[in-house]
Amino acid sequence: MPAIKLTNLTKTYANTSKPAVNHLNLEVNDGEFLCLLGPSGCGKTTILRMIAGIETISAGEITIDNTPVDSVEKGCFVPPEQRHIGLVFQSYALWPHMTVLENVSFGLKIKKVPMAEQQRRTQDVMEKLHIAQLASRYPAQLSGGQQQRVALARMLVLNPKVLLLDEPLSNLDAALRLEMRSELRRIHKAFGTTIIFVSHDQWEAMTLASTIAVMSDGQLQQVGPPNEIYTKPVNRFVAEFIGNPKLNLMPLHNIQSPLSAHLHQRFGQLQNFDCCAIRPEEIILSTTPQADALPMQISSIIPTGGSWIIELKNGEDQLHYSTQRHPQWQTQEQVFCQLPELALHFFTPTGSRQSLTKGQC
Repeated sequence: MPAIKLTNLTKTYANTSKPAVNHLNLEVNDGEFLCLLGPSGCGKTTILRMIAGIETISAGEITIDNTPVDSVEKGCFVPPEQRHIGLVFQSYALWPHMTVLENVSFGLKIKKVPMAEQQRRTQDVMEKLHIAQLASRYPAQLSGGQQQRVALARMLVLNPKVLLLDEPLSNLDAALRLEMRSELRRIHKAFGTTIIFVSHDQWEAMTLASTIAVMSDGQLQQVGPPNEIYTKPVNRFVAEFIGNPKLNLMPLHNIQSPLSAHLHQRFGQLQNFDCCAIRPEEIILSTTPQADALPMQISSIIPTGGSWIIELKNGEDQLHYSTQRHPQWQTQEQVFCQLPELALHFFTPTGSRQSLTKGQC
């Protein structure tokens, strides 16, 4: 299994001054399940297409297994069909006139693999993806989840070094998406293939990937395990993009804000910081006064199915608290809100996350 290395990768389209991907440096380890995560238009699909060879790069280099496959400086370009990469698009693009068996084995026939080998590999992959019983059906006779498995089988039967998935679950309903997340984890474990998965859904990334690379505006923001991305975001963009409900942001220089006054009283001079933030689940609520607690009023209690979001207000300040325990409070009730120091994130005016002393948290 190869390692993929992207070095100063840049893509600029004609008639645009701003790169779609700007000096990206990223390495994907052997057998890793990496998710390129970010909002629409951040460059993640462009990166996937450049790795596959569908898009040429404007600058930089792509290497697979230490072999350059696209390099401006070295003047080399390896065609897509020679990169041993499988690409599954958002639309499954199955041949409608072919059965499941014919769709899965199509690539092997094109490569003129011996018939006995075709049958062995096709049967093996179809059994692992639980679609062997669908062999004689046509795509129109399949559910969305079954079509997704067939599209994956068509790629996996070719033994690709890398499997690239471009938002393949976005066309499925909620129940099927949950089913296919489990299926993708099982496939990764069974085949050990290096997988790069593109998504704008942070929940999908957190539950699927072993590593997340967060993108914004063509630039890489942070790379790391899901828990690290969530608990130690390097900047305000990552902190706000990851998490549901969203991060609570508290401006530090609003003289009308009780929250701002509370934080200044606790931590002293905060002139080097623009705002403070805390995850909704990190807030501690109590009905009795506590040390370093701020009085807040419950403005609404919102059930979300298995959890609750409680809106808290004090003047113009608003916080969201989340819990998986059925709340015992009522709307308009006063509670006392504690913001544990270790749960707080402080951001500079440029958006970087820093500790109260010096350097990154």
